[in-house]
Amino acid sequence: MAKNNQAKAALEKVKMEAANEVGVTLKQGDNGDLTSRQAGSIGGQMVKKMVESYENSIKG
Repeated sequence: MAKNNQAKAALEKVKMEAANEVGVTLKQGDNGDLTSRQAGSIGGQMVKKMVESYENSIKG
């Protein structure tokens, strides 16, 4: 269970960083008032960060 909580916390951190980078303010909890464009921008930025992280890890 501890690893699951760590993974959730790490993903939340990535989400908040991604939102900040694309200029979207997120609240703790429900963010149902986001537009599709805002949510998509956050998701796209998250994927970009994860791909970069993976590429860096395989480079050594």
